[in-house]
Amino acid sequence: MAAEIKILSDSTALHSAAAQEFQQLAETAIAERGRFSVALSGGNTPRNVYSLLADEYKELPWDRIHIFFGDERHVPPTDPDSNFRMANESLLSRVPIPQNNVHRIRAELDPNTAAEDYEGQLREFFRLASGGWPRFDLIFLGLGEDGHTASLFPGSEALHETSRRVAANWVQKLETFRITLTFPVLNHAAEAMFLVSGESKAQILSDVLKPGAKKYPSQLVQPENGHLLWLVDQDAAKLLQTVKPPSL
Repeated sequence: MAAEIKILSDSTALHSAAAQEFQQLAETAIAERGRFSVALSGGNTPRNVYSLLADEYKELPWDRIHIFFGDERHVPPTDPDSNFRMANESLLSRVPIPQNNVHRIRAELDPNTAAEDYEGQLREFFRLASGGWPRFDLIFLGLGEDGHTASLFPGSEALHETSRRVAANWVQKLETFRITLTFPVLNHAAEAMFLVSGESKAQILSDVLKPGAKKYPSQLVQPENGHLLWLVDQDAAKLLQTVKPPSL
């Protein structure tokens, strides 16, 4: 299946498009299955989307929405670098979502313990049999300037993980562990949505979307039976005029 690329006029339009996508997918999933499962990402662009959801989408059935995280820094939930803290401040504390619907990575623990704990949370919520994979309704993803997504960095061991759902991934360039969902989880999602904003992402976005050899981790996001959506603003898309989306 070919990736879908939507180019928005600016970052504000991108935030609005992402919030609308969230709403549409949530309403559809809840109507069909009674709940909506979404994995959030860190970063400034998602932060603005979460704030918009809190400001303008309070009427969503938040009691049927379950929040997970695609990755987390190895810090306590109160740390300024925590993805959970960012999401909590920008969204979760501002909408009527039950506490039990927020499934955070317990990154204050030892990295491997935190990964195993989150595996257990996924197994329980999705009622997974041995070897089964969760199917998120939506996974938010970002694109790093080195081509990483979630906390799947170039050269890191978790790129090759095929059996675990969550990995404690040592990132040498940052000299720290990150806890991250693995590619099989990303690729079993009903929708994976990349948000890419700003001129600083123009070169890597162009490189990632070029057909050919898969050099970057983000190119390995290829949903097996789902939708791959790229929401990008004009600044990030400035080098895309000669690029065709890769077929997945």
